[in-house]
Formats: sequence, structure tokens, C-alpha cells
Amino acid sequence: MRTRLTEHVKDRLGTFALTWPSIAQCAVGAALAWIVAVRLLGHPRPFFAPISVLICVGVGLGQRLRRVAELIVGVSLGVGVGDLLVAWIGSGPWQIALVVALAMAIAVLLDGGALFVAQAGSSAVLVATLVPVEGAGGLDRMADALTGGVIGIAAVALMPASPFTIAGKHLSDVLDALSTALERAAEAIEKRDVDLAADALEAARGTQALVEELEKALETSKEITTISPMHWHRRARLARYEAAVLPVDLAMRNVRVLCRRTLASLGEASPPPAALAEAMREVSEAALLLQLELGAGREPTLARQALLAVAARERPEHLGFSAHVIIAQLRSVVVDLLEATGMEHEAATATLTPLDEGAA
Repeated sequence: MRTRLTEHVKDRLGTFALTWPSIAQCAVGAALAWIVAVRLLGHPRPFFAPISVLICVGVGLGQRLRRVAELIVGVSLGVGVGDLLVAWIGSGPWQIALVVALAMAIAVLLDGGALFVAQAGSSAVLVATLVPVEGAGGLDRMADALTGGVIGIAAVALMPASPFTIAGKHLSDVLDALSTALERAAEAIEKRDVDLAADALEAARGTQALVEELEKALETSKEITTISPMHWHRRARLARYEAAVLPVDLAMRNVRVLCRRTLASLGEASPPPAALAEAMREVSEAALLLQLELGAGREPTLARQALLAVAARERPEHLGFSAHVIIAQLRSVVVDLLEATGMEHEAATATLTPLDEGAA
């Protein structure tokens, strides 16, 4: 129980370490947006300005530039429809229903994203309930939304989270999961333990969410290096992560198949030999090397060398059907990880000794 609590606390602290820059950006940006809208634009209650900052910046991973565009257009649509109808039909329950329905319907017909549609509806609600504010028209509220969006992007640019921390942390999570799955599968083969093989398969099947989070993290990191002048000169380092994401995703998919076949193989008359488990463990260690070298911003030469050694290893003889499948998947994982180190696909494939010569 205590171990689980400790792991949960560490996980929460790790999440906070990633999100605190966004929290700071939201807090500072919201205050600045209010000040600018009140003192420079002269708006008495510019609630759209700080709200726009929170929506644009957020604390999650995503495409902030797109969110800004959807926010501005969504607010403008909602405010425009709301102002037009409220001025004509007044404010009340059925008027709110009509305003929201029309604003969201128009947003959907314009092929807007989820944020666009939701923002159009929520803006219409605000217009129909909180307004009219004295002297505040639709153009004022649109200006507030634009102000908040611009300040939100400025906060991301001038108070940026580290794009390498974001991308590196999520890539590290995937590579760690990949390494763990291979290690468990190797141990299952060595101990002829079906339960261990089942655990390895279950762990591997649960990694797709990590891969999806990695893809979002990379988009966020690329966006930060685009927006923030502080990181323009370091885009080459992020390119290493970008080149690694797809191959690592493919490697993880192949590991899932490998784990499934490992479980099946332990029920065969000729289970996989211990030598195959050793090769799996070497690939597992190479994945950890890749994790460390990319995290340190270095060329992953050690990981590449470890993978090349596995690629040149001879295949054990007298294998059953499942063992042959495991070897085929392991070879695919090696190629995928070599590509993640920066090798081209053809060059990575060429490092494998042909199977018809009895090598792995």
C-alpha cells in the first residue's frame, strides 16, 4: 500500500513538474490580459480577455496556435449571433436555448473543431446572460478575446516550458515501457513462466496511450520552438525526437506482437531457447541507452552500436514456430530502433544477416 502511494505521489509530482510552466503562463497571462483590456482598451468588465488566455494556453498538450484561431473565430461567432438575437428578442431561458443552438449549428456547418463549436456556444451563453454590460458591444468583446489570445501566445513565447523536457519525458516513458515489456518477456522465456509472459503482454497492450501522449507532446514541443525566440537556435535537437517518434511507435507495436507470441510459445512442445531471451534483453538495454542519449541531447551512437550487435547475432537452431515468429518481430524491433537512432530504413534493414543463412 505504501509503495503504491509513493508511486502515485511521484507520478503527481512528475506531472506537476511538466505543467507548472503552463500554470504560470495562465496566471500571469490572465492578469495581464485583464490589465490591458481595462486600462488600454477601456473595457469595464473584459471577462473574455483572461478566459481567452486560459483556453489558449491551458495545462495540457495540444496545438495552441490552432486553439487561438478557433477561439477567436468561435468567440466572434458566438458574440455576433448572441448580440444580434438578444438585441432583437431579449434575454431569457428560451432565448438562451435559441442563441446557443444557432451559434453551435453555424459553427458545425462551418466545419469547425470541437473547441470552435464549444466556444461559439459558450460565448453565446455569456452574451445572453451576463450582458448587456454598460457600453460593451460585440466588437468590444471580440477585442477582449483577441487580446487574451495574443497575450496567451506571448506568455508561451516569453515564459516557455522546455520543449526538450516535454518531448524527452514522454519519449522516455515509451522507451521505458518498451524495455520493460521485453525484459519481462525474456524473463518469462528463461523461467518458462506463463504468468510472467501474460504480465508482459498486458503491460505491452497498455502502452498505446503513452504513444499518443508522445505524439501530442512532440506537437507541443515543436510549437514552442516555433513561437519562442528563446528556442529557435535549438530546433536541431528537437529534430532528433521528431525522427524517433514514428520508429519508436512501430517498435512498440512489434513488441506487442512479440509478447503475444511469447505467451503462445510457452505452451508449445519446443519453447524458445534461453539464447533468444538474451537477445531480447540486449534490445531492451539498447532501448534504455537510446532513452539516455536522446535525453542528454547526444547522438545515440551507443544505442546504435548495441542494436547492430544484436542484428549480427546468429539465430539459435531447432526452433519451434512461435520462436521463429518472435525472432522475426525482434528483428523488426531492431530495425525500428536503429531508425530511431537516425539510420535510414534501407541501411537499418541491411544490417540484419539474411535469415536463409541461419542468422538473426
